[in-house]
Amino acid sequence: MNPAFSVLVFTVASGAGYGMISLVVAIHLLGLIAPLGKQDIIVTTVIALVLVTLGLLSSTLHLAKPKNAWRAFSRFRTSWLSREGVFAVLYYPLVFAYLLCVWQSDTLTVWVTVTGLAVIGLGVATLFCTGMIYASLKTIPQWHMPLTPLNYMLLAAMSGAVLLLAIHAGSRRSEDLAACSIALLGLGLAAKTIYFYWIGKPSGSSIKTATTFSRSRVRLLDQGHSAGSFLNREFIFNLEPLHLLRLRWLALGLGFGVPLAAIGAFLQLGAAALTWVAALAMLCGLLLERWLFFAEARHVVRLYHGDQTV
Repeated sequence: MNPAFSVLVFTVASGAGYGMISLVVAIHLLGLIAPLGKQDIIVTTVIALVLVTLGLLSSTLHLAKPKNAWRAFSRFRTSWLSREGVFAVLYYPLVFAYLLCVWQSDTLTVWVTVTGLAVIGLGVATLFCTGMIYASLKTIPQWHMPLTPLNYMLLAAMSGAVLLLAIHAGSRRSEDLAACSIALLGLGLAAKTIYFYWIGKPSGSSIKTATTFSRSRVRLLDQGHSAGSFLNREFIFNLEPLHLLRLRWLALGLGFGVPLAAIGAFLQLGAAALTWVAALAMLCGLLLERWLFFAEARHVVRLYHGDQTV
Protein backbone atom coordinates (compact mmCIF):
# COMPACT_ATOMS: atom_id res chain seq x y z
CA MET A 1 0.00 0.00 0.00
CA ASN A 2 1.11 3.56 -0.66
CA PRO A 3 1.58 5.21 2.78
CA ALA A 4 -0.30 8.50 3.29
CA PHE A 5 1.59 10.76 5.71
CA SER A 6 -1.62 12.24 7.12
CA VAL A 7 -2.78 8.78 8.19
CA LEU A 8 0.59 8.10 9.84
CA VAL A 9 0.28 11.32 11.87
CA PHE A 10 -3.33 10.49 12.71
CA THR A 11 -2.67 7.03 14.11
CA VAL A 12 0.49 8.01 16.03
CA ALA A 13 -0.78 11.31 17.49
CA SER A 14 -4.29 10.19 18.36
CA GLY A 15 -3.01 6.86 19.68
CA ALA A 16 -0.58 8.62 22.02
CA GLY A 17 -3.39 10.94 23.16
CA TYR A 18 -5.83 8.12 23.88
CA GLY A 19 -3.10 6.16 25.64
CA MET A 20 -2.05 9.11 27.81
CA ILE A 21 -5.61 9.94 28.89
CA SER A 22 -6.37 6.30 29.71
CA LEU A 23 -3.22 6.03 31.83
CA VAL A 24 -3.90 9.30 33.66
CA VAL A 25 -7.43 8.19 34.50
CA ALA A 26 -6.26 4.71 35.55
CA ILE A 27 -3.59 6.21 37.81
CA HIS A 28 -6.17 8.53 39.33
CA LEU A 29 -8.76 5.82 39.94
CA LEU A 30 -6.47 3.03 41.10
CA GLY A 31 -3.76 5.03 42.84
CA LEU A 32 -1.13 2.56 41.60
CA ILE A 33 1.39 5.37 41.18
CA ALA A 34 1.98 8.32 43.49
CA PRO A 35 -1.29 10.28 43.34
CA LEU A 36 -1.78 12.89 40.65
CA GLY A 37 -2.97 16.31 41.79
CA LYS A 38 -6.14 17.88 40.40
CA GLN A 39 -4.15 20.35 38.31
CA ASP A 40 -1.87 17.58 37.00
CA ILE A 41 -4.87 15.54 35.86
CA ILE A 42 -6.55 18.43 34.08
CA VAL A 43 -3.42 19.83 32.37
CA THR A 44 -2.16 16.42 31.22
CA THR A 45 -5.58 15.39 29.94
CA VAL A 46 -5.96 18.62 27.96
CA ILE A 47 -2.51 18.12 26.38
CA ALA A 48 -3.47 14.56 25.42
CA LEU A 49 -6.80 15.76 24.03
CA VAL A 50 -4.93 18.23 21.82
CA LEU A 51 -2.92 15.30 20.43
CA VAL A 52 -6.13 13.38 19.74
CA THR A 53 -7.65 16.40 17.99
CA LEU A 54 -4.57 17.00 15.84
CA GLY A 55 -4.61 13.35 14.84
CA LEU A 56 -8.30 13.36 13.94
CA LEU A 57 -7.95 16.54 11.89
CA SER A 58 -4.95 15.04 10.10
CA SER A 59 -6.99 11.97 9.19
CA THR A 60 -9.19 14.05 6.87
CA LEU A 61 -6.28 15.35 4.79
CA HIS A 62 -5.89 12.18 2.70
CA LEU A 63 -9.53 12.27 1.60
CA ALA A 64 -10.23 13.42 -1.95
CA LYS A 65 -13.18 15.47 -0.65
CA PRO A 66 -12.74 16.18 3.11
CA LYS A 67 -16.16 17.87 3.19
CA ASN A 68 -17.72 14.40 2.76
CA ALA A 69 -16.04 13.03 5.89
CA TRP A 70 -19.38 13.16 7.71
CA ARG A 71 -20.54 10.20 5.63
CA ALA A 72 -18.19 7.98 7.66
CA PHE A 73 -20.68 8.19 10.55
CA SER A 74 -23.60 6.67 8.64
CA ARG A 75 -22.65 2.97 8.69
CA PHE A 76 -22.18 2.22 12.38
CA ARG A 77 -23.68 -1.28 12.19
CA THR A 78 -21.39 -2.54 9.44
CA SER A 79 -18.28 -0.33 9.30
CA TRP A 80 -15.35 -0.22 11.73
CA LEU A 81 -14.46 3.19 10.31
CA SER A 82 -17.91 4.47 11.20
CA ARG A 83 -17.66 3.03 14.71
CA GLU A 84 -14.27 4.68 15.18
CA GLY A 85 -15.69 8.05 14.08
CA VAL A 86 -18.73 7.84 16.35
CA PHE A 87 -16.66 6.77 19.36
CA ALA A 88 -14.09 9.53 18.68
CA VAL A 89 -16.82 12.19 18.72
CA LEU A 90 -18.51 10.79 21.84
CA TYR A 91 -15.12 10.72 23.56
CA TYR A 92 -14.95 14.52 23.90
CA PRO A 93 -18.06 15.16 26.04
CA LEU A 94 -17.17 12.14 28.16
CA VAL A 95 -13.66 13.48 28.86
CA PHE A 96 -15.03 16.94 29.65
CA ALA A 97 -17.57 15.37 32.03
CA TYR A 98 -14.75 13.53 33.80
CA LEU A 99 -12.66 16.72 34.08
CA LEU A 100 -15.66 18.62 35.44
CA CYS A 101 -16.19 15.96 38.11
CA VAL A 102 -12.49 16.09 39.01
CA TRP A 103 -12.57 19.90 39.20
CA GLN A 104 -15.60 19.93 41.51
CA SER A 105 -14.36 17.29 43.94
CA ASP A 106 -11.17 16.69 45.89
CA THR A 107 -12.06 13.04 46.55
CA LEU A 108 -12.76 9.99 44.43
CA THR A 109 -16.53 10.31 44.13
CA VAL A 110 -18.91 7.94 42.39
CA TRP A 111 -19.26 10.33 39.43
CA VAL A 112 -15.48 10.64 39.06
CA THR A 113 -15.19 6.83 39.05
CA VAL A 114 -18.07 6.28 36.62
CA THR A 115 -16.96 8.93 34.12
CA GLY A 116 -13.31 7.84 34.48
CA LEU A 117 -14.10 4.20 33.70
CA ALA A 118 -16.23 5.30 30.76
CA VAL A 119 -13.34 7.40 29.40
CA ILE A 120 -10.96 4.42 29.60
CA GLY A 121 -13.49 2.07 28.02
CA LEU A 122 -14.35 4.39 25.14
CA GLY A 123 -10.68 5.21 24.52
CA VAL A 124 -9.78 1.53 24.27
CA ALA A 125 -12.83 0.88 22.08
CA THR A 126 -11.80 3.67 19.70
CA LEU A 127 -8.27 2.29 19.41
CA PHE A 128 -9.65 -1.20 18.83
CA CYS A 129 -11.90 0.10 16.04
CA THR A 130 -8.94 1.86 14.42
CA GLY A 131 -7.02 -1.42 14.39
CA MET A 132 -10.02 -3.36 13.13
CA ILE A 133 -10.41 -1.02 10.15
CA TYR A 134 -7.26 -2.71 8.82
CA ALA A 135 -7.60 -6.14 10.44
CA SER A 136 -11.02 -6.65 8.83
CA LEU A 137 -9.58 -6.43 5.29
CA LYS A 138 -9.24 -10.01 4.03
CA THR A 139 -7.66 -8.74 0.83
CA ILE A 140 -4.48 -7.70 2.71
CA PRO A 141 -2.96 -10.74 4.51
CA GLN A 142 -0.44 -8.61 6.45
CA TRP A 143 -3.30 -6.81 8.21
CA HIS A 144 -5.93 -9.52 8.50
CA MET A 145 -4.85 -10.89 11.90
CA PRO A 146 -5.53 -10.31 15.64
CA LEU A 147 -2.05 -8.79 16.08
CA THR A 148 -3.13 -5.66 14.19
CA PRO A 149 -5.61 -4.22 16.74
CA LEU A 150 -3.44 -5.53 19.59
CA ASN A 151 -0.46 -3.56 18.26
CA TYR A 152 -2.54 -0.42 17.88
CA MET A 153 -3.67 -0.60 21.51
CA LEU A 154 -0.28 -1.57 22.94
CA LEU A 155 1.64 1.10 21.01
CA ALA A 156 -0.91 3.72 22.05
CA ALA A 157 -0.50 2.81 25.72
CA MET A 158 3.29 2.71 25.34
CA SER A 159 3.54 6.12 23.63
CA GLY A 160 1.12 7.63 26.12
CA ALA A 161 3.21 6.35 29.02
CA VAL A 162 6.49 7.72 27.64
CA LEU A 163 4.94 11.14 26.95
CA LEU A 164 3.40 11.15 30.42
CA LEU A 165 6.81 10.43 31.90
CA ALA A 166 8.38 13.28 29.91
CA ILE A 167 5.75 15.72 31.17
CA HIS A 168 6.14 14.66 34.82
CA ALA A 169 9.86 13.79 34.81
CA GLY A 170 10.64 16.29 37.55
CA SER A 171 7.95 15.11 39.96
CA ARG A 172 8.09 12.59 42.80
CA ARG A 173 6.15 10.07 40.70
CA SER A 174 8.74 9.94 37.91
CA GLU A 175 10.32 6.63 38.99
CA ASP A 176 6.95 4.88 39.00
CA LEU A 177 6.08 6.34 35.60
CA ALA A 178 9.48 5.26 34.27
CA ALA A 179 8.86 1.69 35.44
CA CYS A 180 5.43 1.73 33.79
CA SER A 181 6.95 3.08 30.55
CA ILE A 182 9.65 0.41 30.50
CA ALA A 183 7.07 -2.34 31.01
CA LEU A 184 4.87 -1.06 28.19
CA LEU A 185 7.86 -0.54 25.90
CA GLY A 186 8.82 -4.16 26.50
CA LEU A 187 5.30 -5.38 25.67
CA GLY A 188 5.14 -3.19 22.58
CA LEU A 189 8.53 -4.42 21.37
CA ALA A 190 7.50 -8.06 21.86
CA ALA A 191 4.21 -7.60 20.00
CA LYS A 192 5.84 -5.72 17.11
CA THR A 193 8.63 -8.28 16.77
CA ILE A 194 6.07 -11.10 16.60
CA TYR A 195 4.14 -9.12 14.00
CA PHE A 196 7.23 -8.65 11.81
CA TYR A 197 7.92 -12.39 12.06
CA TRP A 198 4.34 -13.36 11.33
CA ILE A 199 3.88 -11.26 8.17
CA GLY A 200 7.01 -12.88 6.73
CA LYS A 201 5.29 -16.28 6.63
CA PRO A 202 3.53 -17.40 3.42
CA SER A 203 -0.08 -16.17 3.42
CA GLY A 204 -1.48 -18.87 1.12
CA SER A 205 -2.67 -16.36 -1.47
CA SER A 206 -0.99 -16.76 -4.85
CA ILE A 207 -1.68 -16.41 -8.53
CA LYS A 208 -2.60 -20.10 -8.51
CA THR A 209 -5.26 -19.76 -5.83
CA ALA A 210 -6.57 -16.58 -7.48
CA THR A 211 -7.12 -18.39 -10.79
CA THR A 212 -7.99 -21.77 -9.16
CA PHE A 213 -5.33 -23.49 -11.31
CA SER A 214 -3.62 -25.03 -8.32
CA ARG A 215 -2.11 -28.10 -10.04
CA SER A 216 -0.16 -26.35 -12.76
CA ARG A 217 2.27 -23.49 -13.09
CA VAL A 218 0.54 -20.19 -13.81
CA ARG A 219 2.35 -17.42 -15.65
CA LEU A 220 1.01 -13.90 -16.15
CA LEU A 221 1.12 -12.96 -19.85
CA ASP A 222 -0.16 -9.40 -19.52
CA GLN A 223 -0.60 -7.08 -16.53
CA GLY A 224 -3.93 -5.71 -15.41
CA HIS A 225 -3.26 -2.20 -16.72
CA SER A 226 -0.98 -0.84 -19.40
CA ALA A 227 -1.03 2.67 -17.90
CA GLY A 228 -1.18 4.19 -14.44
CA SER A 229 -4.43 3.82 -12.48
CA PHE A 230 -5.80 4.10 -8.96
CA LEU A 231 -4.86 0.47 -8.32
CA ASN A 232 -1.24 1.05 -9.35
CA ARG A 233 -0.92 4.21 -7.25
CA GLU A 234 -2.58 2.96 -4.06
CA PHE A 235 -2.04 -0.79 -3.91
CA ILE A 236 1.37 -1.37 -5.47
CA PHE A 237 4.36 -0.19 -3.46
CA ASN A 238 7.67 -2.06 -3.64
CA LEU A 239 10.64 -2.09 -1.27
CA GLU A 240 13.99 -3.79 -1.73
CA PRO A 241 14.29 -6.64 0.84
CA LEU A 242 17.57 -5.34 2.27
CA HIS A 243 16.22 -1.79 2.50
CA LEU A 244 13.09 -3.13 4.18
CA LEU A 245 15.16 -5.01 6.75
CA ARG A 246 17.18 -1.90 7.56
CA LEU A 247 14.02 0.15 8.01
CA ARG A 248 12.60 -2.48 10.35
CA TRP A 249 15.71 -2.37 12.54
CA LEU A 250 15.66 1.43 12.48
CA ALA A 251 11.99 1.48 13.53
CA LEU A 252 12.66 -0.95 16.39
CA GLY A 253 15.75 0.99 17.45
CA LEU A 254 14.13 4.42 17.44
CA GLY A 255 10.72 3.33 18.67
CA PHE A 256 11.85 0.97 21.43
CA GLY A 257 15.64 0.68 21.86
CA VAL A 258 16.50 4.37 22.27
CA PRO A 259 13.55 5.08 24.62
CA LEU A 260 14.46 2.10 26.82
CA ALA A 261 18.10 3.21 26.99
CA ALA A 262 17.17 6.86 27.63
CA ILE A 263 14.69 6.01 30.38
CA GLY A 264 17.22 3.66 31.99
CA ALA A 265 19.79 6.47 31.93
CA PHE A 266 17.19 8.84 33.41
CA LEU A 267 16.68 6.49 36.36
CA GLN A 268 20.43 6.44 36.94
CA LEU A 269 21.27 10.11 36.31
CA GLY A 270 18.00 11.87 37.05
CA ALA A 271 18.29 14.20 34.01
CA ALA A 272 14.75 15.06 32.91
CA ALA A 273 15.97 15.92 29.39
CA LEU A 274 16.58 12.21 28.79
CA THR A 275 12.84 11.54 29.02
CA TRP A 276 12.23 13.97 26.15
CA VAL A 277 14.95 12.22 24.15
CA ALA A 278 13.02 9.00 24.77
CA ALA A 279 9.71 10.59 23.76
CA LEU A 280 11.00 12.19 20.55
CA ALA A 281 12.87 9.06 19.46
CA MET A 282 9.79 6.96 20.18
CA LEU A 283 7.51 9.23 18.11
CA CYS A 284 9.96 9.14 15.18
CA GLY A 285 10.22 5.37 15.49
CA LEU A 286 6.43 4.97 15.59
CA LEU A 287 6.01 7.13 12.50
CA LEU A 288 8.45 4.86 10.69
CA GLU A 289 6.76 1.76 12.13
CA ARG A 290 3.40 2.99 10.87
CA TRP A 291 4.91 3.81 7.47
CA LEU A 292 6.18 0.24 7.25
CA PHE A 293 2.75 -1.02 8.31
CA PHE A 294 1.34 0.44 5.09
CA ALA A 295 4.38 -0.03 2.85
CA GLU A 296 4.59 -3.78 3.63
CA ALA A 297 0.89 -4.39 3.04
CA ARG A 298 0.41 -6.36 -0.17
CA HIS A 299 -3.11 -6.24 -1.58
CA VAL A 300 -4.24 -9.34 -3.50
CA VAL A 301 -4.79 -7.15 -6.57
CA ARG A 302 -1.01 -7.31 -7.00
CA LEU A 303 -1.48 -10.87 -8.26
CA TYR A 304 -2.89 -9.42 -11.46
CA HIS A 305 0.07 -7.09 -11.89
CA GLY A 306 2.91 -9.59 -11.92
CA ASP A 307 3.29 -10.90 -8.34
CA GLN A 308 3.21 -14.66 -7.84
CA THR A 309 2.26 -14.38 -4.15
CA VAL A 310 1.16 -11.72 -1.68
